Order: sequence, then C-alpha cells, then structure tokens
Amino acid sequence: MLLEQFLKTRAWTEALVEPLETEDFVVQPVVDVSPPKWHLAHTTWFFENFVLKPYLPKYTEFNPEFGFLFNSYYNHVGKRSQRDERGFLSRPTVKTIMQYRQHVSEAVALFWEELDKHSHKPEIMRRIEIGINHEQQHQELLLSDIKYILGHQYLMPAYVKEDAPDLGWVAEKKLEWNIIPEGLYTIGHEGGGFAFDNEKDPHQVYVNAYEMADRAITNAEYLEFIEAGGYKNFRYWLAEGWDWVQRQEAEAPMYWHFIGNRWKYYTLGGLKEIEEASPIMHVNYYEADAFARWKGARLPTESEWEIAFQFNPDWMYSPVWEWCASAYLPYPGFKIEEGALGEYNGKFMSGQMVLRGASLATPEGHWRPSYRNFFHPHLQWQFSGIRLVK
Repeated sequence: MLLEQFLKTRAWTEALVEPLETEDFVVQPVVDVSPPKWHLAHTTWFFENFVLKPYLPKYTEFNPEFGFLFNSYYNHVGKRSQRDERGFLSRPTVKTIMQYRQHVSEAVALFWEELDKHSHKPEIMRRIEIGINHEQQHQELLLSDIKYILGHQYLMPAYVKEDAPDLGWVAEKKLEWNIIPEGLYTIGHEGGGFAFDNEKDPHQVYVNAYEMADRAITNAEYLEFIEAGGYKNFRYWLAEGWDWVQRQEAEAPMYWHFIGNRWKYYTLGGLKEIEEASPIMHVNYYEADAFARWKGARLPTESEWEIAFQFNPDWMYSPVWEWCASAYLPYPGFKIEEGALGEYNGKFMSGQMVLRGASLATPEGHWRPSYRNFFHPHLQWQFSGIRLVK
C-alpha cells in the first residue's frame, strides 16, 4: 500500500540520523555534501510543495519561508538559497525540522483518507510515489554525506559502533570473465513497477561481443595499482584525470590513510584496517578508468552493463555503484514533462558520467538493471566502485 510505504520511508530517514549528535546535523564541509538537517527538510518540502499545497486547499503551510530555504533546484517553484550556503543555517533548529516533518507526514496521511473522492487521485498518487522514491534517493545521499562529514574530521568518529553498512561484504572467489555474445538487445525500463523518467523508453542497442567480470574489484586488487605507482604514472590517466591527480595530490581513494607504514581506511564504523577482500569504494571515474587501463581492460558502457545483467541477474547485488564509460544523456524517446517535476532529471544531462547497479546505501526497491545513477567524473564521496570488461 502506498501510504504504508510513505510512512515507512519517512521513518527510515529519521532512523538514519538517530546516531548523530545535534552538531552533526548542520555541517557542510564542501558544496557537494548537504547537511543532514537539510536532507530532512528538503524531502519534507517536496511532499508539501508537490502534493499538499497544489491539491489540498485547506492545508496550512508549516512555514512559508521554508520554500526558499529547502528548494534544491526547481526553478519553476521560485527563488532558493544557494547550495553552498546550506551549512550556514543554525536556524531553523533540528527540533523545528523534526516538527516540520511530523506536520507534513500527518497531513499526507490525513489527505490519504479522503483521496478516493478527489478528482485528481491518479496524479496525486503518482506524485506521492515520486516523492517516496525521491526521499529514498536522499537516504542514500544522506548516508554518503554523513560519512563525509564524520570521515573528514580529525577524530574520525564512528557513525555506528557495530554492523557498519560499509563493512562485512567480501569477495568469495577469484574474478572470472563471462562472455556476452554480440547482438541486438533491448535496454531501458519496461513493464510494471516504478522507474524514473531517465530510464525510459526501452530501445534497442547493438553491441559487439565482450567479456565482463563477474564481480567488483577489491581493495587488494586496487592496492596493487597503488603500489605499482598508478597515481604517479600519467600513462594510465585521461588528461582531465591526470590534472585532477596533480591538483589533489591524490595517492589513494577517498578515506584511505597511510599510517604506520600501512594503509587504513575510514568506514562508518570508524578507522579500520583495510579489508582486502572487500570492494574498492569511493573512487571517482578517473580513478576507475585509470585502474582499468592499468589492468589492460576498460570500463563497460552502460548498455554493456545492463545487457550483462540480463544474462546474469544474480550479479545485481553489489555493495558499490559501478562506473560506466557512458556520458549521462537522454534515451531515444525521452521527454521532459511540463512543470517543476520536469526538472527532476533532464536538466542534468550534461557533463556527468553514468553509474549502474546500486550500493550498500541504496534502499530496497531501487535495485533494478535499468536504474541510471550519474555524477561528475571527479566526485568520490558516493559508494562508487569498479567492474571491468574486455
């Protein structure tokens, strides 16, 4: 039931921030990372702005100023605060934001009871479903941002003491290659179930035969690249990637620290010894591409990635997003819908690379072969890793 899913999603967002101290809710170390308090408010603003205000005349807005503070990028809606200023907000307080969440959640639940007699019921339900999936996307971003906020502090405090989600998975076997025959295949979302507009429409693509690794690359395998001087040899890097290495003085993935003549890494459970059989994560596109070149392989295109999983659906479980050698562009037949919701995906189809699969932070229900994640190639803070083809 959609209402049950809505309430469950709202509760899980709040459960994710439960381990935090009040001071953690406001921090914004870099422009790409939003404060946890902002995530809590923005996902609430979405339901208020796209469901309650347009369709419930008797709805009382919690605070009219929140429309400016917590609009992310919707130009149709009006002016908004700057992205790099989200960490300036000591007010409204965390307590007020939690009251805001309760106010909106209760209003949606009450609205649901009278939805059957509403003339716009199908559209309202569609928007609630989009809002649920939108908040679930923010749950993943929230966990990534929390890790960045805590992992870039001197004390590197643990988010949780036990059962950290980025610990525990290990590769249980040697990497093997699977042949995918050449041919004409259909990719893109088709059939029932929710999908974002950028996953549509289904369309055919032709691929030559290729081999795809049956698992993600591990820390041990990536450590070989580091020890072989991978970050010191321009031969493996794209020009922009080599520029990034030099600017950042990069030597290893994000959260890796060379301490006492050995590598350690920060996890949501605190600073730990490198688990060599765990997947490499928090590498950007440049690092993934350089590693692939060093191995004499390459990254898959997003078509190759999706087709391979049609042959091997059990590969779907991977604790890291996997970079693809495909620019984030519209599929044939993609249409931007009218109004603010048309700004959800289409406006970002420039200068970004595709990631496929899911990660340990991805909520249940977002694990589908057609799902298209996308980030700028220099970004590392997502739970992003590597799968190779040749």
